[in-house]
Amino acid sequence: MANIAAALASAGSRVVAIDLDPQAHLTIHLGLEPQIVEAGSYKILTQSAQFEEQIMLVRPNLWLLPANINLVGAESELVSVVGRETILREAIESSEDKFDYCIIDCAPSLGLLTLNALAAADEVLIPLQPHFLALQGFGQLLQTIELVNKRINPNLTVKGVLLCMFDSRASLPNEVRADIEQFLENARGTNSAWADARILPTFIRRNIKLAEAPSYGQTIFEYEQNCHGAEDYKKVAECVHAQFQTPAQTELPQPAAAGETQDENEPDFSEPGVPEIQPQEFNESPEEPLAAPEPEPAEPEIQPQRFNENPQEPLTAPEPQYEQQAISPQPPAESAGDDRGQNKPPFEIRSIPQSEPYTPTEFTPSNQEPDRHENRYGEY
Repeated sequence: MANIAAALASAGSRVVAIDLDPQAHLTIHLGLEPQIVEAGSYKILTQSAQFEEQIMLVRPNLWLLPANINLVGAESELVSVVGRETILREAIESSEDKFDYCIIDCAPSLGLLTLNALAAADEVLIPLQPHFLALQGFGQLLQTIELVNKRINPNLTVKGVLLCMFDSRASLPNEVRADIEQFLENARGTNSAWADARILPTFIRRNIKLAEAPSYGQTIFEYEQNCHGAEDYKKVAECVHAQFQTPAQTELPQPAAAGETQDENEPDFSEPGVPEIQPQEFNESPEEPLAAPEPEPAEPEIQPQRFNENPQEPLTAPEPQYEQQAISPQPPAESAGDDRGQNKPPFEIRSIPQSEPYTPTEFTPSNQEPDRHENRYGEY
């Protein structure tokens, strides 16, 4: 959520980020130490502190309501408080007009802190890792959102699902994505809180820079703005801005009625580069011939060969043009065992040393092995 808030703030929107996670991951990601910060969401929930006095300006156009480990005891302290689920909503009502976006980071649990976030929000964006166990938690979260929508916050709706750590090369992420799309498609036209939910057209790819940036207390745009993670979060921010904001209505010019002419001072909204087809008019003056439009230069056509009309002139076929290739003469083969293309002779002659005289060995029947098949009843 820190990268989405930073991307929206860098685009010029006034963004406030609220950390409701006792682990304070959002606070650490933006470069603050939870143990040092005294202000935070704990005082908002338990001590009725003013919202604008607890937020801190951490980036241009980006404010943060930090969190610390004290949030662990907030649930037990608010057990006997009446209306404990709407404390955060009542705290930020006076500051809604001062910010364009209010992004709340929740803990991965369905406790009282998450109920306060759902009661204060209008739209829910669910980041989801495409795994089987995450898909089971996704179903439980939808049930909680449905209960909050019916009993606490009737304006709460699920706006979109953001797939994180998505690997398009594996089969499991694609199967999980197909299951979510089919589930959301079956909810179209119903009264559920996720009837209009969509999977965001972009997803967050696996990128090691996204894991390294929080250790330096920087967003991905400050740590490495040219990596894949920065590109993905820019697209997510553009999609969130286009989907969560109501687009302004643009008035289009009405077409001129029959018999009316368009004023020359009015702008032309026709598509550029598309010539208008003018209807052909008859020549009112027969004395002035119609000037035919000059033909555009066309590509040369291939004329077919015709028979020779003059029999005295013999037909001459065009000489074929071949590319001249340098053919190197090959030496003639001297023998069948000649190795062409090599400088070595096919065999090598060696001299016999004088110290060892050469004695030819004649082939006699005595040197052969005895024929073991000559006697039918003998040994084989």
